[in-house]
Amino acid sequence: MSMIRDLRAAVRPALRRPRATSNYDTTRDPSVSSAVIDCAVYRDGRRVSDHCSPAEAMKRVRAEGGFAWIGLHEPTEREFAGIAQEFGLHPLAVEDAVQAHQRPKLERYDDSLFTVFKTIHYVEHAELTATSEVVETGEVMCFTGRNFIVTVRHGGQGSLRALRHRLQEDPELLAKGPSAVLHAIADQVVDGYLAVADAVQDDIDEVEIDVFSAASSRRGGDAGRIYQLKREVLEFKRAVSPLLRPMQLLSERPMRVVDPDIQKYFRDVADHLARVNEQVLAFDDLLNSILQANLAQATVAQNEDMRKITSWAAIFAVPTMIAGIYGMNFDYMPELRWKFGYPAVLVVTVSICFVIHRGFKRNGWL
Repeated sequence: MSMIRDLRAAVRPALRRPRATSNYDTTRDPSVSSAVIDCAVYRDGRRVSDHCSPAEAMKRVRAEGGFAWIGLHEPTEREFAGIAQEFGLHPLAVEDAVQAHQRPKLERYDDSLFTVFKTIHYVEHAELTATSEVVETGEVMCFTGRNFIVTVRHGGQGSLRALRHRLQEDPELLAKGPSAVLHAIADQVVDGYLAVADAVQDDIDEVEIDVFSAASSRRGGDAGRIYQLKREVLEFKRAVSPLLRPMQLLSERPMRVVDPDIQKYFRDVADHLARVNEQVLAFDDLLNSILQANLAQATVAQNEDMRKITSWAAIFAVPTMIAGIYGMNFDYMPELRWKFGYPAVLVVTVSICFVIHRGFKRNGWL
């Protein structure tokens, strides 16, 4: 397992994409925000415009049909203000999208949906320590309307560039409109959860094996690593559990901006999410059990140490007592004038100590 982990740690960084940059030259077109990663109009599942501003994209959509997909990365309030006005986005949702650090949720505003997804990225590490970061979170927020979808991404992970290219290669699916993009984003996020869950399972297995190994039993294990892993699992849980209800709503409740054919696909995403949620809850319970076992082992190890200390104290108490008695300054004490008194006392002392030691050894105290 450690060999696989090392190989994965060596390969994955090479595959990671650099932080996305804007496709637009803002000096050529000042109306385009520097936060805009991509902006395009899609009609009949095919991309029909490039290098246009959100205002131009929406103008073409109203005149010719189709829908606009605008992707932004960590926009400021000022950068997002024009786009929010152009698409008629609700101020409360706009505030959440700019400030980030939101709980996964689904909110309806008139003819649009505001969806928040927490993205999870597994942080590779050669060895799990008490300070290791296991998961890294980001956010993807989606404003979905009848003829537009605006995606706002926060954090260095969860890029949608590859997803956009993949959807453009499937015009039949993309022709379903903005709800097809919303489903694809939800599916990608939940698939990421599945991959992270498998990696976290490896870490938990490693900790479990270490806690129940003979060497760990002797030293009492490492509670710091277990606590750290438990905190990371809790962060994972905060991303997964709140998303259950929004996915159920998208898969079960009819919504004007969600195509009925796409709604069926949300059921599959909801099923996968429920499975991940069960895994995360099981991780939490398992880590509680591992932590309790680790603390129990530490208590047992302390008891064993105390028994050993007590046993040796009892053994050394015998020569201490005898030496103390014969160290008293009295004239009339037994065997003081006897030629073999000193060797006899030593023999008696050693014999008593041997008998006591053997008794403790037999009872498992030494």
